[in-house]
Amino acid sequence: MAPITIEAFKQESLNAGFDEVLERHWPAHAVVETHTHAFSVQALVTQGEMWLTCAGQTLHLTPGSRFELAHGAPHVERYGAEGATYWAARKSGPLPFLGNQTQQGNQSQT
Repeated sequence: MAPITIEAFKQESLNAGFDEVLERHWPAHAVVETHTHAFSVQALVTQGEMWLTCAGQTLHLTPGSRFELAHGAPHVERYGAEGATYWAARKSGPLPFLGNQTQQGNQSQT
């Protein structure tokens, strides 16, 4: 199976009702303490690694990992030694099919 392109990810996301798709780059060892967003997000990690903690669970996300966060879900982001890049599809306001859980990473309890 060929890797997905940002163009395909964008089209898939827009077709699913998301408003925009951004490519986000984070520097090595960056930490973003507990915060929320005024949008729901579905994302695909494309480079590096990160740890995302939400609802008491921490996911280790590497290239190919996908995650979702609901509008207003408190979470913490921590980035690895090489930082991380991910594509983020954003939708303003809550999405009923997203919970406060993240998905598709290597899960561990914090």
